[in-house]
Amino acid sequence: MPGKFEVIDYIILIGYLLFILYIGMAVAKKGMKGKEFFKGDGKIPWWVTSVSLFATLLSPISFLSLAGNSYSDSWQLWVAQLGLFISVPVAIIFFLPVYRNLNLDTAYEYLERRFDKNLRLLASVLFIIYQIGRMSIIMYLPAIALSAVTGINAVFIILFMGIIATIYSTVGGIKSVLWTDFIQGVVLIGGGIFALIVLIFSIEGGVPAIFSTGLENDKFFSEEVLFDPNFVNDSLFIIFIGAGLSTAFSYISSQDMVQRYLTTTDLKQMNKMTIGNGVLSLGTATLFFFIGTALFVFYTQQMGSDIPTGNSDLIFANFIVSELPAGVSGLLIAGLFAAGQSTLSTGLNSVATSWTLDIQKVIKPDLSDAMSTKIAKSVSTIVGIFAILFAIVLAYSDISSAYEWFNGLMGLVLGIVGGTFTLGVMTRKANAKGAMLGFIATSIIAVYVSYFTDISLWAYSIINLVNSLVFGYVFSLIFSGKSKAEDECLELTYYDQKTLFDESERNEDYYAQ
Repeated sequence: MPGKFEVIDYIILIGYLLFILYIGMAVAKKGMKGKEFFKGDGKIPWWVTSVSLFATLLSPISFLSLAGNSYSDSWQLWVAQLGLFISVPVAIIFFLPVYRNLNLDTAYEYLERRFDKNLRLLASVLFIIYQIGRMSIIMYLPAIALSAVTGINAVFIILFMGIIATIYSTVGGIKSVLWTDFIQGVVLIGGGIFALIVLIFSIEGGVPAIFSTGLENDKFFSEEVLFDPNFVNDSLFIIFIGAGLSTAFSYISSQDMVQRYLTTTDLKQMNKMTIGNGVLSLGTATLFFFIGTALFVFYTQQMGSDIPTGNSDLIFANFIVSELPAGVSGLLIAGLFAAGQSTLSTGLNSVATSWTLDIQKVIKPDLSDAMSTKIAKSVSTIVGIFAILFAIVLAYSDISSAYEWFNGLMGLVLGIVGGTFTLGVMTRKANAKGAMLGFIATSIIAVYVSYFTDISLWAYSIINLVNSLVFGYVFSLIFSGKSKAEDECLELTYYDQKTLFDESERNEDYYAQ
């Protein structure tokens, strides 16, 4: 079903992109430098940051694939969203209090304080490589999809998306990124709700027909295995646990996520951000899964057994362009651009921050605020240009499958970083040598499990966590040496925070008497 993009759609789409550029420039504070550029001015509301967390996690690939998955298959992967009931409490209870009291500048600064500089440098380099690759593919894949349904040249889409995000990320720092993420998150959710309303009114029988037809065709849950005693096999239980741990790793160890928490030192604000993001993520995922089922019912009523097949990730974009009125299509396609730009701008800002503070400032500690800000802006611009160029190369070549393999490999190794953070926060005896050797051993096993076994991908995060804790702790005992966390005044672990909390409660009770 080829779509047709009208003149009004182009006007709305371009207008939206220019509006985002204006907002990004308008909120930028003149003379911003140093920590203000990286962590904000402390005046950004928690609900803005919460939506930014949500927009960072949801890329345009997710926007398209969630609906496509439930259209062509079932709601099995929706269970992955329930993993938020694991990741949100884990972040709030065990990790955020530690980060708050340490007043970190970056996520990987924790690894230096807890272990040593080497782990900080290793984690930041891996993160930067991964993010550059991720930004390229996040421009490339949706550009190909949008080009297929709108007829707009993929290179123009990449250029529009990349240049605008690079400009406001470079000029305004984290503050511009957070506010534009907020707007783009609202556009994304609003566009999805509007599309679902149109779908419901287009389906004979409305919502009841969606449920009845969906149940008749096993579009919700049908033959999925609830629990398999062999946890390396697919089941709803392992999807729930695996996704929960993977999301928790993002919350606690990925610079693009942790950077949002570091915009405040108020623990209550951090907790509100996390809970708000959890509610938004679960609600939006449910919305798009339901859209996918509604699309199946819509096309079943329209075409019978000849419903559209092929690349299911394009089905929602096809509906937007083919079935919705001119103008509305432009607005909803802008929602796809919103998802791409929010992920891209976040990546640029987090890479610039990590490069400047985790690498440059570690190598040269006396780096001034003015110079660090100048370096960050230059890095943001250079990385943005490189990501745009690489995305264009992907669009004109046939190397995407090899690149996806590389991206998957880097994502797998970066997952070990989350295990290292957990080792640091949840143990006192783990030391620098043990953590580094545990990181290496766990990474080797993770690569083997991923590429040479048939183990469910949802089990990877469990395997990585267990191996990180076991190897890191055992190697720490073998290569004995006092851990920094054994000096309790440094407050580097969950147990230190718990002790402080208990003492605070006892003091409050004493004075109350």
